Amino acid sequence: MKTIRINRICQLAILGIILLFTTSCNKSIDTSVTTPKSMITVTDIDGNIYHADSIGTQVWMIENLKTTKFNDGTPIPNVTDNAAWSILYTPGYSWQNNDISNKTTYGALYNWFAVSSGNLCPAGWHVATDADWTTLINYLGGENVAGGKLKEAGISHWKLPNSGGNNLSGFLALPGGYRDYNGVFGPSAGIGYSAYFWSSTENSINDAWYRSLDYADYGVVRLDLYKLNGLSVRCVKDQVQ
Repeated sequence: MKTIRINRICQLAILGIILLFTTSCNKSIDTSVTTPKSMITVTDIDGNIYHADSIGTQVWMIENLKTTKFNDGTPIPNVTDNAAWSILYTPGYSWQNNDISNKTTYGALYNWFAVSSGNLCPAGWHVATDADWTTLINYLGGENVAGGKLKEAGISHWKLPNSGGNNLSGFLALPGGYRDYNGVFGPSAGIGYSAYFWSSTENSINDAWYRSLDYADYGVVRLDLYKLNGLSVRCVKDQVQ
Protein backbone atom coordinates (compact mmCIF):
# COMPACT_ATOMS: atom_id res chain seq x y z
CA MET A 1 0.00 0.00 0.00
CA LYS A 2 1.42 3.39 -0.99
CA THR A 3 1.12 6.01 1.75
CA ILE A 4 1.50 9.78 1.42
CA ARG A 5 2.39 11.71 4.57
CA ILE A 6 1.43 15.38 4.84
CA ASN A 7 2.97 18.02 7.12
CA ARG A 8 1.33 21.41 7.30
CA ILE A 9 1.56 24.76 9.08
CA CYS A 10 -1.48 25.31 11.26
CA GLN A 11 -2.58 28.76 12.38
CA LEU A 12 -4.69 29.47 15.41
CA ALA A 13 -6.13 32.92 16.15
CA ILE A 14 -6.89 33.69 19.79
CA LEU A 15 -8.05 37.19 20.84
CA GLY A 16 -6.48 38.71 17.75
CA ILE A 17 -3.05 37.18 18.39
CA ILE A 18 -1.83 34.79 15.73
CA LEU A 19 -0.04 31.82 17.17
CA LEU A 20 2.02 29.89 14.69
CA PHE A 21 2.91 26.32 15.31
CA THR A 22 4.00 23.40 13.20
CA THR A 23 2.43 20.00 13.51
CA SER A 24 3.33 16.76 11.90
CA CYS A 25 -0.16 15.74 10.89
CA ASN A 26 0.98 12.33 9.63
CA LYS A 27 -2.21 11.92 7.67
CA SER A 28 -2.07 8.70 5.66
CA ILE A 29 -3.83 8.51 2.33
CA ASP A 30 -4.39 5.03 0.97
CA THR A 31 -3.84 5.16 -2.79
CA SER A 32 -4.34 1.43 -3.28
CA VAL A 33 -7.48 0.30 -5.10
CA THR A 34 -7.27 -3.34 -4.08
CA THR A 35 -6.61 -3.30 -0.33
CA PRO A 36 -9.77 -3.37 1.80
CA LYS A 37 -10.23 -0.02 3.56
CA SER A 38 -12.19 -1.32 6.50
CA MET A 39 -10.49 -4.71 7.00
CA ILE A 40 -13.73 -6.20 8.31
CA THR A 41 -13.89 -9.99 8.46
CA VAL A 42 -16.88 -12.26 8.87
CA THR A 43 -17.09 -16.05 9.30
CA ASP A 44 -19.84 -18.29 7.94
CA ILE A 45 -21.31 -21.43 9.52
CA ASP A 46 -18.71 -23.60 7.73
CA GLY A 47 -15.84 -21.55 9.18
CA ASN A 48 -14.98 -19.81 5.91
CA ILE A 49 -13.57 -16.33 6.58
CA TYR A 50 -14.48 -13.46 4.27
CA HIS A 51 -13.18 -9.92 3.97
CA ALA A 52 -15.62 -7.06 3.68
CA ASP A 53 -15.29 -3.41 2.75
CA SER A 54 -17.25 -0.18 2.98
CA ILE A 55 -18.41 1.06 -0.42
CA GLY A 56 -20.40 4.25 -0.12
CA THR A 57 -23.03 3.77 2.58
CA GLN A 58 -22.91 -0.03 2.36
CA VAL A 59 -20.62 -2.79 3.61
CA TRP A 60 -20.13 -5.62 1.09
CA MET A 61 -18.29 -8.90 1.26
CA ILE A 62 -15.50 -8.69 -1.31
CA GLU A 63 -15.52 -12.44 -1.88
CA ASN A 64 -18.20 -14.76 -3.24
CA LEU A 65 -20.14 -16.82 -0.74
CA LYS A 66 -19.02 -20.45 -0.42
CA THR A 67 -21.02 -21.86 2.48
CA THR A 68 -22.50 -25.36 2.17
CA LYS A 69 -24.96 -24.80 5.02
CA PHE A 70 -27.60 -22.26 5.95
CA ASN A 71 -26.72 -20.10 8.95
CA ASP A 72 -28.83 -22.36 11.20
CA GLY A 73 -26.61 -25.33 10.32
CA THR A 74 -29.00 -26.96 7.84
CA PRO A 75 -27.03 -28.50 4.94
CA ILE A 76 -27.63 -27.21 1.40
CA PRO A 77 -27.68 -30.07 -1.13
CA ASN A 78 -24.71 -30.17 -3.51
CA VAL A 79 -26.39 -31.20 -6.75
CA THR A 80 -23.96 -32.45 -9.39
CA ASP A 81 -26.32 -34.30 -11.75
CA ASN A 82 -27.60 -32.15 -14.63
CA ALA A 83 -31.03 -33.74 -14.79
CA ALA A 84 -31.54 -33.38 -11.04
CA TRP A 85 -30.46 -29.72 -11.19
CA SER A 86 -32.90 -28.96 -14.00
CA ILE A 87 -35.94 -29.87 -11.87
CA LEU A 88 -34.66 -28.54 -8.54
CA TYR A 89 -37.29 -26.24 -7.05
CA THR A 90 -35.71 -26.42 -3.59
CA PRO A 91 -32.36 -25.02 -2.39
CA GLY A 92 -29.20 -26.33 -4.02
CA TYR A 93 -25.65 -25.36 -4.94
CA SER A 94 -22.70 -26.58 -6.95
CA TRP A 95 -19.11 -25.65 -7.62
CA GLN A 96 -18.26 -24.37 -11.10
CA ASN A 97 -17.79 -27.44 -13.33
CA ASN A 98 -18.59 -29.55 -10.24
CA ASP A 99 -14.94 -29.04 -9.27
CA ILE A 100 -14.38 -28.21 -5.59
CA SER A 101 -10.98 -26.72 -6.44
CA ASN A 102 -12.94 -23.68 -7.69
CA LYS A 103 -14.38 -23.08 -4.22
CA THR A 104 -11.61 -20.92 -2.76
CA THR A 105 -11.41 -18.41 -5.61
CA TYR A 106 -14.92 -18.33 -7.04
CA GLY A 107 -17.19 -19.59 -4.27
CA ALA A 108 -20.36 -21.59 -4.91
CA LEU A 109 -23.13 -21.26 -7.49
CA TYR A 110 -26.54 -21.24 -5.78
CA ASN A 111 -30.00 -21.57 -7.24
CA TRP A 112 -32.46 -18.85 -6.25
CA PHE A 113 -34.31 -21.14 -3.84
CA ALA A 114 -31.21 -21.16 -1.65
CA VAL A 115 -30.96 -17.36 -1.99
CA SER A 116 -34.60 -16.76 -1.05
CA SER A 117 -34.36 -18.81 2.14
CA GLY A 118 -33.21 -15.73 4.07
CA ASN A 119 -30.62 -17.89 5.88
CA LEU A 120 -27.83 -18.12 3.32
CA CYS A 121 -25.56 -15.35 4.61
CA PRO A 122 -24.05 -15.22 8.11
CA ALA A 123 -26.22 -13.66 10.82
CA GLY A 124 -26.24 -9.86 10.48
CA TRP A 125 -25.77 -10.08 6.71
CA HIS A 126 -28.12 -10.70 3.79
CA VAL A 127 -28.00 -11.59 0.12
CA ALA A 128 -27.93 -8.32 -1.81
CA THR A 129 -31.37 -7.17 -2.88
CA ASP A 130 -32.09 -5.57 -6.25
CA ALA A 131 -32.20 -2.22 -4.42
CA ASP A 132 -28.81 -2.92 -2.80
CA TRP A 133 -27.28 -3.51 -6.22
CA THR A 134 -28.86 -0.35 -7.59
CA THR A 135 -27.46 1.70 -4.70
CA LEU A 136 -23.97 0.28 -5.30
CA ILE A 137 -24.04 0.81 -9.05
CA ASN A 138 -25.38 4.35 -8.80
CA TYR A 139 -22.63 5.19 -6.29
CA LEU A 140 -20.08 3.97 -8.84
CA GLY A 141 -21.43 6.16 -11.64
CA GLY A 142 -24.18 4.07 -13.20
CA GLU A 143 -24.61 0.90 -15.24
CA ASN A 144 -22.44 2.05 -18.16
CA VAL A 145 -19.22 2.35 -16.15
CA ALA A 146 -19.69 0.57 -12.83
CA GLY A 147 -18.65 -2.83 -14.18
CA GLY A 148 -15.05 -1.80 -14.63
CA LYS A 149 -14.93 -0.38 -11.11
CA LEU A 150 -16.30 -3.64 -9.71
CA LYS A 151 -14.04 -6.04 -11.62
CA GLU A 152 -10.65 -7.18 -10.39
CA ALA A 153 -7.91 -5.45 -12.37
CA GLY A 154 -5.66 -7.33 -14.76
CA ILE A 155 -5.96 -10.72 -16.43
CA SER A 156 -5.00 -13.12 -13.66
CA HIS A 157 -8.61 -14.30 -13.64
CA TRP A 158 -10.44 -12.28 -16.32
CA LYS A 159 -9.94 -13.01 -20.00
CA LEU A 160 -8.50 -10.31 -22.26
CA PRO A 161 -9.32 -7.47 -22.58
CA ASN A 162 -11.04 -7.19 -19.15
CA SER A 163 -12.48 -3.90 -20.39
CA GLY A 164 -12.27 -1.14 -17.81
CA GLY A 165 -11.31 -3.54 -15.03
CA ASN A 166 -9.66 -1.43 -12.33
CA ASN A 167 -11.37 -2.44 -9.06
CA LEU A 168 -11.68 1.18 -7.96
CA SER A 169 -14.54 0.12 -5.69
CA GLY A 170 -12.60 -2.59 -3.89
CA PHE A 171 -15.39 -5.07 -4.75
CA LEU A 172 -12.99 -7.55 -6.46
CA ALA A 173 -15.53 -9.17 -8.78
CA LEU A 174 -14.16 -12.39 -10.27
CA PRO A 175 -15.45 -14.24 -13.35
CA GLY A 176 -16.88 -17.40 -11.80
CA GLY A 177 -19.47 -17.90 -14.53
CA TYR A 178 -22.82 -19.59 -13.86
CA ARG A 179 -24.70 -22.88 -14.16
CA ASP A 180 -27.57 -22.97 -16.61
CA TYR A 181 -31.04 -24.07 -15.52
CA ASN A 182 -30.49 -27.36 -17.41
CA GLY A 183 -27.40 -28.06 -15.32
CA VAL A 184 -24.84 -27.41 -18.05
CA PHE A 185 -21.68 -25.35 -17.52
CA GLY A 186 -21.23 -23.87 -21.00
CA PRO A 187 -18.04 -22.24 -22.37
CA SER A 188 -19.60 -18.76 -22.42
CA ALA A 189 -20.80 -19.33 -18.86
CA GLY A 190 -17.39 -20.45 -17.70
CA ILE A 191 -14.58 -19.14 -15.59
CA GLY A 192 -12.81 -16.10 -16.99
CA TYR A 193 -15.63 -14.72 -19.10
CA SER A 194 -18.33 -13.45 -16.78
CA ALA A 195 -19.54 -12.85 -13.24
CA TYR A 196 -23.20 -13.38 -12.40
CA PHE A 197 -24.70 -12.37 -9.06
CA TRP A 198 -28.18 -13.13 -7.75
CA SER A 199 -30.27 -10.56 -5.99
CA SER A 200 -32.79 -11.77 -3.43
CA THR A 201 -35.55 -9.91 -5.26
CA GLU A 202 -37.90 -11.88 -7.49
CA ASN A 203 -39.48 -10.43 -10.60
CA SER A 204 -42.13 -13.12 -11.13
CA ILE A 205 -43.06 -16.58 -9.95
CA ASN A 206 -40.37 -18.00 -12.24
CA ASP A 207 -37.69 -15.29 -12.41
CA ALA A 208 -35.53 -13.13 -10.15
CA TRP A 209 -33.26 -10.13 -10.75
CA TYR A 210 -29.51 -10.51 -11.15
CA ARG A 211 -26.45 -8.48 -12.20
CA SER A 212 -23.73 -9.58 -14.60
CA LEU A 213 -20.28 -8.33 -15.58
CA ASP A 214 -18.44 -9.33 -18.74
CA TYR A 215 -14.77 -9.54 -19.67
CA ALA A 216 -15.36 -7.38 -22.79
CA ASP A 217 -17.59 -4.69 -21.27
CA TYR A 218 -17.32 -1.73 -18.90
CA GLY A 219 -20.90 -1.94 -17.75
CA VAL A 220 -23.25 -3.87 -15.50
CA VAL A 221 -26.28 -5.70 -16.89
CA ARG A 222 -29.53 -5.99 -14.92
CA LEU A 223 -31.92 -8.66 -16.11
CA ASP A 224 -34.26 -11.28 -14.71
CA LEU A 225 -33.40 -14.96 -14.89
CA TYR A 226 -35.03 -18.33 -14.35
CA LYS A 227 -34.69 -19.28 -10.68
CA LEU A 228 -33.19 -22.70 -11.45
CA ASN A 229 -29.95 -21.11 -12.69
CA GLY A 230 -26.89 -21.21 -10.44
CA LEU A 231 -25.19 -17.86 -9.79
CA SER A 232 -22.67 -16.39 -7.38
CA VAL A 233 -23.80 -14.56 -4.25
CA ARG A 234 -22.48 -11.50 -2.43
CA CYS A 235 -23.66 -10.61 1.07
CA VAL A 236 -24.31 -7.11 2.40
CA LYS A 237 -24.15 -6.14 6.05
CA ASP A 238 -27.54 -5.37 7.60
CA GLN A 239 -28.00 -1.71 8.39
CA VAL A 240 -29.13 -0.78 11.89
CA GLN A 241 -32.46 0.98 11.74
